[in-house]
Amino acid sequence: MRAVKSMIIVGGGTAGWMAAASLKHHFKERIDITLIESSEIGTIGVGEATIPAIRHFYYNLGLSDVDVIRATRGTCKLGIQFHDWHKPGSRFVHPFGVYGQSLKGTEFHHYWLKMRRKNMAAELGDYSLGVMLAKNSKFTFPAKNPPSSLSVFDWALHFDAALFAKMLRKHAENNGVKRIDAKIINVKRRDNDGYIESVQLDSGLTCEADLFIDCSGFNAILSEQALQTGYEDWSQWLLCDRAYAVQSKSVAPPNSFTDVTARPAGWQWKIPLQHRVGNGHVFSSQFMRDEIAREILLNNITGEPLHEPRKIMFKPGRRKLAWNKNCIALGLAGGFLEPLESTSIALIQTGIERIRSLLAACQYNDTIAREFNETTVLEYERVRDFVVLHYKLNGRDDSEFWRYCRAMSIPDSLQHKMELFKSTGHVVNYRWEMFHVPSWLAIFEGFDYLPDVYDAQVDQLDETMLAQNLERMRESLRMAVADTPDHADFIAQYCAAEEMA
Repeated sequence: MRAVKSMIIVGGGTAGWMAAASLKHHFKERIDITLIESSEIGTIGVGEATIPAIRHFYYNLGLSDVDVIRATRGTCKLGIQFHDWHKPGSRFVHPFGVYGQSLKGTEFHHYWLKMRRKNMAAELGDYSLGVMLAKNSKFTFPAKNPPSSLSVFDWALHFDAALFAKMLRKHAENNGVKRIDAKIINVKRRDNDGYIESVQLDSGLTCEADLFIDCSGFNAILSEQALQTGYEDWSQWLLCDRAYAVQSKSVAPPNSFTDVTARPAGWQWKIPLQHRVGNGHVFSSQFMRDEIAREILLNNITGEPLHEPRKIMFKPGRRKLAWNKNCIALGLAGGFLEPLESTSIALIQTGIERIRSLLAACQYNDTIAREFNETTVLEYERVRDFVVLHYKLNGRDDSEFWRYCRAMSIPDSLQHKMELFKSTGHVVNYRWEMFHVPSWLAIFEGFDYLPDVYDAQVDQLDETMLAQNLERMRESLRMAVADTPDHADFIAQYCAAEEMA
């Protein structure tokens, strides 16, 4: 076993300061933590949308929802609205929540499938409180003790990633994390085993540690430049490899969802904050020139741009070993999956959680590192499959990009899930899944990829009773939505940033 009494985090930004704040909060004085970042080096900072797990992250630090929303000029996110993905003119919401209510042991979507075939059911989203609130851009905190599953929904945040990192930096430094503002100019490895011994800084300082966390972004200074870990490229399934990002002035009240719209060779995001809107165009350089992609972005934003669009180039995939020797790669240093389902920050978070769990005794060996790597691979691959699903199921016929995506081969793991759902109506849910049954149902239904069968138990239920139950659900949700404040009013009343109040 190798003892860990000291840790160096290389790189700040969202990944670095999330790791610093959480790991110091957890290990306290048992591990000395230093974060090295250069104020001369910018951060990518594109991802401003999250999934609900982020709230558990900052709860563990003693921060509240209101604290974080105010400090980051954030807004609330009930899910993601997809425009034109299935076909031009189509629209659906992937919510953070469940659909309908189970009945006599039968999952809701099975009797919904039967009634839909008989034209006796509305679209799936009509039975989700999260979807209906999002469609009407309303928001309130979920009930602590919901009276039924019909009242259950979850939520996440849109926030300014730089302000979130600033908030976490303050928390980390207050708890004893040491910050050094410098560039790394050399990484020294031990001769006997190749482990990282120290990093040399442009200030002349040399820093040693037992364990290193690489949060240096796409540069991967430790995990790739120093250790040459290698990278598994997934661009055969995820064709988008570039993005332009630009912030714009707000010209309308903020929606309570992230908006993503399909474009000829990719897609565009719109993320509302209290003080501005984040916009971006993710595209494939194989199918579109940079200047066209930039033009499409600027032609499809609603407010005045606040700066020149920034171009970001990336390669979808993951580092072959997330934990290599005495170095763990987090964030962009560990891999990248396009921000379609807002998973970048969540993958940082789950990586931190695994460090806390596996390093509980402040020591590690090859078995611990191997477990970290195996679970990281599973999680990345399952997120990858979920994102690939959005492209594979498209019904667009207006560009070579979308036709290619529809015809391309896909990972066997995704093919299995799709075939099983199509033939049985069953959604496979494995360990280390970031997206659970309702999320897969949202995408399957949004792209009209539905099974021809349903659970035979449904035929034992009276159709009239089923129809009445479905209508009661819809009416209950209509009443709930009517009683919920507008998202903008909720923000103004409970969590407006000080300069916005």
